[in-house]
This record gives sequence, C-alpha cells and structure tokens, in this order.
Amino acid sequence: MTYKKKKKIYGNKKNYSVVNKLLKEEKVTDRFLSQLNDLSLEEIIAVKLEIAAKASGGNIFGVPIWNSLRDICRDASLKFAISAARTKAEAANFLGISISTLKDYMQKYETKEYFEETDEINTK
Repeated sequence: MTYKKKKKIYGNKKNYSVVNKLLKEEKVTDRFLSQLNDLSLEEIIAVKLEIAAKASGGNIFGVPIWNSLRDICRDASLKFAISAARTKAEAANFLGISISTLKDYMQKYETKEYFEETDEINTK
C-alpha cells in the first residue's frame, strides 16, 4: 500500500490578510507591528480611543462607543477568521457560527469588499 500525500486545501481567501493589506497601503510598518505585538488588545483599544479623543479636541461626547463595541469586535474577529481560515466553513467553525450566519456578517461588515480593496491596490 502506498501513501498518498494529502492535498492542501486553499479556498479563494488564500491571500486575505489584514496585516498584508495595511503593509501594502503603507499604513503600518514591520517595526510598528513589532511594537504593537507588545501591547494587549485592551491597551491597543484604549490608545486608539485616546488618539481619537485628542484628534477631536478631547470632545467625543455623544459618540456611542459602548454600544458600538460589539460591532467593532465582531468586525475585527470576522476579518481575522477570514484571513486565518482556508474556507468559509473553517472560518465559521472557528467563530462558532453557521456558514449562513458568517455570510450574513460578511455582508453586514462588508468583509469581502475590505479585502478586495487590497487587490485593487496591487493592480495599480
């Protein structure tokens, strides 16, 4: 009996990566990513909010931050799952949701369009 090597499965999301997208858009550098790695997620969110407050003159009252956190976290988790998984089924399994729910969230948060912007940058 001969051993057949399993064929690797690559979905159509093979090249999806938030990090690569941001690097190509020159929004981040490798050095910045290294520094970011030393921070906790909570620290990153707090820093981002503090920078936003300073940019608006310290006045972000009336912005529904607390009510928006659920969508912000879901959007970020969805982008990660899509970039880390080989298929939509794998991404859905990773998030603990059904494929139909994954597709609904991808449409709501425009995930496919987010990653397609990278393809447009690469072709220019």
